[in-house]
Amino acid sequence: MMRRLLLAPAVLMAVVLGLGRAPAAAAQATEPAGAVQVSVADLLADPESYAVVVVRGELVGDFGERGDGTVWTQLNDDAYVEDPIPGGGSLAGANVGIGVRIPADLWPGFDRPGGYRVRGPVVELQGTWRYHDPDRGGESYLDVTGLRLLEEPRGLEEGVDWLPLGLGAGLLALAGGVALLTRRRGE
Repeated sequence: MMRRLLLAPAVLMAVVLGLGRAPAAAAQATEPAGAVQVSVADLLADPESYAVVVVRGELVGDFGERGDGTVWTQLNDDAYVEDPIPGGGSLAGANVGIGVRIPADLWPGFDRPGGYRVRGPVVELQGTWRYHDPDRGGESYLDVTGLRLLEEPRGLEEGVDWLPLGLGAGLLALAGGVALLTRRRGE
């Protein structure tokens, strides 16, 4: 009888501890399945409405490798991802991007982030949106749990815009001609 009395609290404690862990484990297992496809603009417009997301865009700026192996960079999702200005695109508004934190085991080692003359890697990132993360001083960023490369980085060539060049050369020639005529009249 005494054994049963001692065993009952131990069983009760195990059940309580076991039940306390089960929902957390289940939540971790189902978290990726609840990912929502979202644009950066929508994410920034209503940042408190999202938790686990999938975002597509271009990695730009710099690849800030940290001592713990993580890489911090920016993901832009705007018109310039598909149609960059140096590649022939036109002005289409501001750049729109978010900070992303990529763990070492997911980082593929890209060598060129996007910039003016380089279109960076276009990727699809899955992760947890950390809005005003208290563990990082209130920073908002995507904590990446999955990365898929959609397009490799590539250089961009900017063609010559002949109209302003021709107008400039014409005005320069006109100014030279006026200066020459003014000088001859003064003699």
